[in-house]
Amino acid sequence: MGAELPPLVAAQHRAMPFTRLTDCGMDPADARRLLADTIAGIPWQDAAALVADVQLERARSAEAAGHSTTARQARRFASAALMFAQMAYQRDTPEKRELYARHTAATAALAPGVERVEVTHRGGVLGGWLCLPEDAPPRATVIVWGGLSGWGAAYLPIADAYTERGLACLLAEGPGQGESRLGHGLYVDERVTDGFARFVDLVEADPRLAGAIGVQGVSFGGLFAAHLAAVDPRVGAVVVNGAPAVPTIPEFRTAREQMAAVVGTDDLDRVTEVMDGLRFDPDKHHIGCPLLLLHGGRDPLARYEDQEPFLRAADPATSKVRIWPDGEHTLYNHAAERDALTGDWFSDLLAGRATPKR
Repeated sequence: MGAELPPLVAAQHRAMPFTRLTDCGMDPADARRLLADTIAGIPWQDAAALVADVQLERARSAEAAGHSTTARQARRFASAALMFAQMAYQRDTPEKRELYARHTAATAALAPGVERVEVTHRGGVLGGWLCLPEDAPPRATVIVWGGLSGWGAAYLPIADAYTERGLACLLAEGPGQGESRLGHGLYVDERVTDGFARFVDLVEADPRLAGAIGVQGVSFGGLFAAHLAAVDPRVGAVVVNGAPAVPTIPEFRTAREQMAAVVGTDDLDRVTEVMDGLRFDPDKHHIGCPLLLLHGGRDPLARYEDQEPFLRAADPATSKVRIWPDGEHTLYNHAAERDALTGDWFSDLLAGRATPKR
């Protein structure tokens, strides 16, 4: 039996297992190398950045040889590795900002297939990545966002599943996420829903994106998606995946630091105040559009009873729940089936429907 891992390394391996690394787009070989290198004593951020450097050099060599498809694949793998590199830092340190900026640059190099989009909010800028179907105008648009640590382009594999089905996909970096937070100082507060609604505004303003709009929240972001669906009639369907309806301050220090960074303060009283203001109460909030709730039976972060209030807020006639008994958090270990299910569900509900106007 191997030696016990140092506490920090063990925590990183729990938070970022192989299934999560590959779910968010890392090359499986890179994911194995990252886990092995960190077991061997290389700091997580250094090991992940080295993996990215190798892929970026591979992309440059492929480009020089005229192999654009290989170059694009390598940049995708590098983007994913840099996403995980910045996760080594819970607080918004200069090192975290630099790694996320490198991730953003690697993702931007995927243009034109991945397009950077921005919208103003509270004196700052919210960013995201727009992915369009290749061969025809999109039949509808789905806006996808993450939670406390995985944002935006971490969900490019989800966008692939949706664009293959004729849907546009906007991978949002909302308040408290990505460049919106690290570059523009936009954080989560009791009115965070206003920020995510700006992405619906962005979709409505883009003439290429006619049709209905769906939203999908992954992990903690599912709470934001449910809140938006409850107040914005333009949302035609919503997926909630692995979210607590009643957010609480985590017990572990690193998780508390992560939540404090999302709110933008070290004042735990203020963090608690914000979390209390984001409680989703089915007696007060009603989701009028179809809801698909996803749950993994082995999810240590969101039990079924933590998510059940979202179902009680929705119409039983149009709501649906899908449970994988062996599913990990946000169903990392069932990624392909999960994305096929949600892609087909959004297609069935949204295609051919107009977007409700306010």
